[in-house]
Amino acid sequence: MTEAEKLYATLKPVQEARGYEFNADTTLVMELLEGLLFNKRRYGYMSCPCRLASGDRGRDRDIVCPCAYREQDVREYGSCYCGLYVSRQWNEGKIPRLYVPERRPVQETG
Repeated sequence: MTEAEKLYATLKPVQEARGYEFNADTTLVMELLEGLLFNKRRYGYMSCPCRLASGDRGRDRDIVCPCAYREQDVREYGSCYCGLYVSRQWNEGKIPRLYVPERRPVQETG
């Protein structure tokens, strides 16, 4: 079992208990989980692979997976920004699959 598959098996029951599902596109899910694991090795925490992390956990706390924006994204769009976490209705094709806009404020550099 790969590291991403182990992470999947660990997160799946925890997130389902909270009302979230993984995207039914398992190829996408595994790529995103690999990105989370890469960021964990790189920064020491699993920042969203779809966003640019600073390497400062304090500055990035809003994008540590699951990010601070997931709940509102899934509630409004059925999917989080990167598409890792979705609602059951989204997975079943019962709601439109709309573009999820970036909610994270622009960060100053430097």
